[in-house]
Amino acid sequence: MQFGDIPLDQAVGAILAHSTRTPAGMLKKGRTLSADDVEKLRATGVTSVIAARLADDDVTEDVAAQRIGMLVRGDGTRLAEPFTGRANIVAEVAGLAVVDADAIAELNAIDERVTLATVRNLERVAAGQMIATIKIIPFAVPDTVLRHAEHEVACGLVRVAPFMPRVAGLVLTTVDGTKPQILDRRRDAVDQRLQSMGSRIGATRTVPHTVAAVADAIREFAAQKLSPILLFAASAIVDRDDVIPAGLVAAGGEIIRLGMPVDPGNLLLLGKLDRTPVVGLPSCAGSLKLNGFDWVLERILAGIEVTSADIASMGPGGLLKEIDSRPQPRAGLVNTDGDTARDAPQVGALILAAGRSSRMGVENKLLSEVGGRTIVRRVAETALRSTARPVRVVIGHRAAEVRVALAGLDVAFVENPDYAEGLSTSLRAGLADLPDACDGAIVMLGDMPEIAPDLVDRLIAAFAPKEGRCIVVPVAGGKRGNPVLWGRSLFAAMAEVSGDTGAKHLLGVNAEAIAEITADDTVHTDIDTPAELAALRARFVD
Repeated sequence: MQFGDIPLDQAVGAILAHSTRTPAGMLKKGRTLSADDVEKLRATGVTSVIAARLADDDVTEDVAAQRIGMLVRGDGTRLAEPFTGRANIVAEVAGLAVVDADAIAELNAIDERVTLATVRNLERVAAGQMIATIKIIPFAVPDTVLRHAEHEVACGLVRVAPFMPRVAGLVLTTVDGTKPQILDRRRDAVDQRLQSMGSRIGATRTVPHTVAAVADAIREFAAQKLSPILLFAASAIVDRDDVIPAGLVAAGGEIIRLGMPVDPGNLLLLGKLDRTPVVGLPSCAGSLKLNGFDWVLERILAGIEVTSADIASMGPGGLLKEIDSRPQPRAGLVNTDGDTARDAPQVGALILAAGRSSRMGVENKLLSEVGGRTIVRRVAETALRSTARPVRVVIGHRAAEVRVALAGLDVAFVENPDYAEGLSTSLRAGLADLPDACDGAIVMLGDMPEIAPDLVDRLIAAFAPKEGRCIVVPVAGGKRGNPVLWGRSLFAAMAEVSGDTGAKHLLGVNAEAIAEITADDTVHTDIDTPAELAALRARFVD
């Protein structure tokens, strides 16, 4: 790859290294310069640009990132569409990230231009959370570098061990003076932990704090095939001959380890009865604050065997006393170091389907059939085949018929009684109905049935509000089109729009926040007239 100051006369086809403003608009970094772009630059008095020109054996940054991503991703993950040389690996299920640290170090040592960063091994992750990112540093890398990585590095370096639903047995022991409310709090804390990972308590037994009573309860739960069996003692476990471990042995089980180098959580017992895990809980498990029991329970529920050596290795990072939070059932997980989890941005889809389609005459274009399905249903199906969630459909004119046209689809409807006042009212109604968890929304027009799910996913892949990419726009033939992805930071300004013009004027005042992706002419093709509908029917092939 040639990189440097390239004379403008030689710049067509080169990749622009730095965003440059022209009177006609912003030319973004990474843009392949066209002859028209060069003329726009020339009009500003520019005679050369810092740019890159690829060699014959160079692989562009997005393709390179995708190839490395396909090599790295394992079970329980998906690879997001690459953008600006970055491809993110996202968890498809909740569970524990299993990361091959040695192989990742080997990959990162192959060439400085290829980088891979991941979450920690056995970190708890939520479905939809980013767990790894591949970044190609320059605009391209030689194919030889990629082939070397593909030959030398094993596949599936990052995977997710999913939480599997379990039905647990809980034993609570009591001594004189044990208050019922303490037992209730302990049971609730254990139940919340289990439920946050898709499991539950199947049975609870409250027994005296004696070896015989504990042994009886363990045998009973094992006979019922409850797993794991959790033992919450009225008094902390301080020795292998104490009541809880002795009860496990009396029931026919074995002690794997007593004590762990994690604080809080030191006084944990790990054992088993045949193949059923048995855990004696430390007293701190009565609180939802992160403690060593969480690390052990997460692995058990993810189907990962926990050995004495595993627990012994938990010391580095095992000082948890200053951490105030622990993972909860929602997507706002907290990592073991207290940082907010690296959730991939959640993007919803708003389908605007409330208009009167006045230029169509008596026919409602959204309800017109193309290839056996109505136009609006095709748009909704596109949204549902993408990763955008939730999908909201704003309805107004002939609302009942639109509902019927979308029957059976996993969409929610938003009524807009003010639809006659223009598109802006539908936009406002739809944005107001999106859940707070949505970081952005793709605004889809109900009369654009040729938009592909892949385009929607590419918009989402390019969306990175933390990196300043708050608006994502498709571009074909140098002209912007629809749909457009808008970040939540723009929602308030969008709600102030009036009339039938939408929010496109906000693109001009937020130029620095825009990311453009290349697309085909479908991003310009909506249906406004009978002639356009006839042309659509003529070219549409199922």
